[in-house]
Amino acid sequence: MTNKRYKSISEFYPYYLSEHRKPLTRTMHFVGTLLLIICLMYALLLQKWLLLFLIPVLGYGFAWASHAFIERNKPATFTYPVYSLGSDFIMFWDMLIGRISKRMVEAEKQYPLDQH
Repeated sequence: MTNKRYKSISEFYPYYLSEHRKPLTRTMHFVGTLLLIICLMYALLLQKWLLLFLIPVLGYGFAWASHAFIERNKPATFTYPVYSLGSDFIMFWDMLIGRISKRMVEAEKQYPLDQH
């Protein structure tokens, strides 16, 4: 993990992606974020307010499990909570529209594996 202090989410995002190099890690994040969105919509539409308590469990549960068992690194959430949350949604969108491969190549240039 880098000790750099980021000034914007766009500056942070390549670092965030470098912490999510393995496709299964990104897939686990995608599933957690998708379930989080579905849970939020369901809770709001049906006014099932207790379901809102599931949101952090769904979002962070899938993500942290992937870091512990797949990526084997410390989640960036612990050091950069706000940027990490935003980056998770950006990564979700990039995966949804098929742009993640391009973004991963860009991140690898900025944060090569051997320097990470």
